[in-house]
Amino acid sequence: MRSANATLVLTLTAVHGQLWGARHDNVFFRLWRRQTARLSQSTMKHASTRELFDYWNRRRGRRLVAARSDIVPTDIRDVLPDAFMLSADFTDEIRFRLAGTRVCALFARELKGESFKGLWANTSKDQLDTILSSVIDENEALVAGVLGRTEDGAEVELELLLLPLARHERTRIRALGAIASLTSPYWLRERPLTELDARTLRNIAVEQSFATATYFQARQEEPRTRHGFLVYRGGRELRPDERSS
Repeated sequence: MRSANATLVLTLTAVHGQLWGARHDNVFFRLWRRQTARLSQSTMKHASTRELFDYWNRRRGRRLVAARSDIVPTDIRDVLPDAFMLSADFTDEIRFRLAGTRVCALFARELKGESFKGLWANTSKDQLDTILSSVIDENEALVAGVLGRTEDGAEVELELLLLPLARHERTRIRALGAIASLTSPYWLRERPLTELDARTLRNIAVEQSFATATYFQARQEEPRTRHGFLVYRGGRELRPDERSS
């Protein structure tokens, strides 16, 4: 009888431990989600980029990145004009799979099927390789300050967001993004942009730990140069042992 009681006590203790762990894991998850949302507000300037990042962040749940099947266009109808999707062709050239109406209007043409790299100034193409590699190969979410330039040299400040999407053997879609103007010069969408020039880059800390709580700390530090960019950190994940150091 004592053995049976001991077994019952051990069983109840194990179940209680699982429930406690699950409950606290959910608390940490909610705290992490709120902190990541706050980071998007402080890191991004345009409403479309913030809204798209927050949607992608919610849809991926506890995974590192969202999948193409998670993205439901009707959920983000207000963002769609500024949004686009990138896919890899059979030579791994990154091209527009879809592009919103305002994105196409910036360049006064339909962008579907065009090379993403083809929109950029020659001075930015090497850095662009770094950006695409970070998003597609390293699953990093990035936001960049960009100058759009017309043929006669007029410029407009833009914000670019790139979000990785999970690779699937049946699709070659690689990233979800948005690009939107931060100013509204009178000539915008009347004189097409002919090239983009990347200026600043922010890495948004999106990784999550499942074994322990995940903590983020906003970084207000001076920009550093990386591959020709001025780089600002949008946040960094801190391990629990780092918080006491």
